[in-house]
Amino acid sequence: MRTVIFTLVLILMPSAFALAKVQTQAISYQHGEVQLEGILAWDDSITGKRPGILVVHEWWGLNDYARDRARQLAQLGYVAFAADMYGKDKITVHPDQAGAWMKQVQANVSQWQARAIKGLAVLRSQEQVDPKNIAAIGYCFGGATVIQLAYSGEEIKGAVSFHGALPLPIGKQATKVKTKILIAHGNADPFQKEDHIRKFRNALDKANVDWQMVFYAGARHSFTDPGADARGMDALKYDQAADVRSWKHMQLFFDEIFLTP
Repeated sequence: MRTVIFTLVLILMPSAFALAKVQTQAISYQHGEVQLEGILAWDDSITGKRPGILVVHEWWGLNDYARDRARQLAQLGYVAFAADMYGKDKITVHPDQAGAWMKQVQANVSQWQARAIKGLAVLRSQEQVDPKNIAAIGYCFGGATVIQLAYSGEEIKGAVSFHGALPLPIGKQATKVKTKILIAHGNADPFQKEDHIRKFRNALDKANVDWQMVFYAGARHSFTDPGADARGMDALKYDQAADVRSWKHMQLFFDEIFLTP
């Protein structure tokens, strides 16, 4: 009888495991007159509330790369929301168009921050999310966006910028920061000059911000994006070692902010 029961368990187990997988859902929301649509990702085998992670896309828009990062976070046990910073279906592969959309958002810093906060509100409202345990990560333009989110004074546990622009705080913005910051930066990134990085660090230090910055030797801009080499821009290059290392550094950072009392 025990052999029969054990056999039945083995037969049934694959079906049970098949039900436990990452789910995704498109969520529409609005900022002013702009219609936005983000992607929520979560593992339905996990019960109860868990930390939520906001994901902010590169300057190309909310493409498959940002969506995949949300799914990867869900596989780690988080609920991730890949926010939309441009507008529904505004995705491009052309640098000129990407730059124009990015500059349009960045032109008004308070509105830039407000749009990121809208995405954060969507994440916090999800039933699977512990609203007191929230972090944000971003890539390229998204990295600058999560820094702006920190400057806004939002109550989040952490902000992670991957090969992001490092916007200098305006006025006393840095004194509003209530979160820890991790910056994953390519040491060969031509977009961020050493003098600018020094000014950025000094501004955070002056405001007593809890920050850390990891440099990856030889890594250029967009070092986490496997599609970077196909963009036709010499400044962009995928770096597998830097990609893997930075993802691990993010996980260590999350362990610190979510698991440390």
